[in-house]
Amino acid sequence: SIRSALRNRTRFWVPKLEALKKARRPSQSANKRLKWEFMCAECKNWFPQKGVQVHHDVEAGKLNSAEDLAGFVERLFAEEGWTVMCRGCHSEHHKKLKQ
Repeated sequence: SIRSALRNRTRFWVPKLEALKKARRPSQSANKRLKWEFMCAECKNWFPQKGVQVHHDVEAGKLNSAEDLAGFVERLFAEEGWTVMCRGCHSEHHKKLKQ
């Protein structure tokens, strides 16, 4: 779908990568294959990259029609408003938003 293709392109979006870069430190793990670990903005714990997600502070929203496309793309590729969260905190954050 168009939505998933656009979301996939955010993997390389520079502001998103910068948020990850700001939240990282060299790994403290004995595992030499782990180069970096990342601090969750919510719980302040450190995680490997697979344990974190980058959150949009402003949700991209729905993409149900052609009229939604411009706003969706603008919010999805925001220059600011990216927060690194562990998977648990990110999930809890989204549960609170849906209530």
